[in-house]
Amino acid sequence: MARFRVTYRILAATPEEARERAEGIALEQTVEVPWDVVPEGPIRDRIVGQVESLEPAGGAFEAVISYDPDSAGHEILQLVNVIFGNSSMQAGIRVMGFAPGAEIARRFAGPRFGIAGLRALTGRATGGLIAPVIKPQGSSPAALARIAALCVEGGADIIKEDHGLADQPMAPFEARVRAVAEAVAEANARTGGRAVYIANVTGAGGDPVAQAHRAKELGATGVLLMPGLMGFGPVHALSRDEGFGLPIMTHPSFTGAFVLSPEFGIAHGVMYGVLQRLAGSDISVFPNVGGRFGFSAAECLEIAAACRGEGPGRPMLPSPGGGMSVERAADMATMYGQDVVYLLGGSLLRAGERIGEAVRAMRGSLEAAGG
Repeated sequence: MARFRVTYRILAATPEEARERAEGIALEQTVEVPWDVVPEGPIRDRIVGQVESLEPAGGAFEAVISYDPDSAGHEILQLVNVIFGNSSMQAGIRVMGFAPGAEIARRFAGPRFGIAGLRALTGRATGGLIAPVIKPQGSSPAALARIAALCVEGGADIIKEDHGLADQPMAPFEARVRAVAEAVAEANARTGGRAVYIANVTGAGGDPVAQAHRAKELGATGVLLMPGLMGFGPVHALSRDEGFGLPIMTHPSFTGAFVLSPEFGIAHGVMYGVLQRLAGSDISVFPNVGGRFGFSAAECLEIAAACRGEGPGRPMLPSPGGGMSVERAADMATMYGQDVVYLLGGSLLRAGERIGEAVRAMRGSLEAAGG
């Protein structure tokens, strides 16, 4: 059975220490016992991680460790646990790459829609997709619905709820989703648009899968999930649920601590590209370069490449946000190309009742720049 491979960057003073740390990861991520008590036979030969290579890499060491697919089974939670469970609590270890192998690629099919599917849903055959974010928290359902309708009239492809809209008394989940869904549907009907409405699902009541289904019943045509807070399990469950069948967008809330240090954690492309695709997300949100979160251009391009490149599963859409504006559209189109979802939040709200005009201006800027 084809093993899957994880590349780790390991801080160590000597090759001998690096070897010891790599072998420790191989044990920690699988059997979690010392080598001398690992049973002979299949557990020692197959289940324990295998250090396949160990090389110096820019003042550290890079180890490739392979794992048996049956260590993960068919659960996304356990797959992530094998990739970087206990070892995530050890300093000086960073996940740099992941190669699924044929068996894991078969078990984890990736996004249901991906780039091609979302283009078919929205009718946007070419060019970047524009996704205004309805906000701020504290607004009434009617106010949020009004913003959504104006954005659809302006030609938005996706109406995304802010991840801070949960089940607060100002705009309870049911009332909010019903109002926004009706506004988007009516605006689509008036304009001939095909905007997708992505409702934020936090799992109020303890079951995000059930709440996602309820969002669909209320008229949402996609959902936003936060795997950093709720885990990748709900993303994977909904992506495979034939009775659900809506696109999934994932938000990066609570994941910053995994990626911000170059000495430990998870590489940007793995966190916001590979893991999201494995779980079944169709659109991965991440902080854009030049915004208030400090991701570099290289890190953002790494994420975009991981979202759109070869496997696992269908290519998905990267979605840079945080500090996006109409004024930056041309530069971002040059940087990201066409297969991208542009999030526009606070900058659009400055337009007030003319927010639809701002969306149209964004489309014009993208088209002029070839994006």
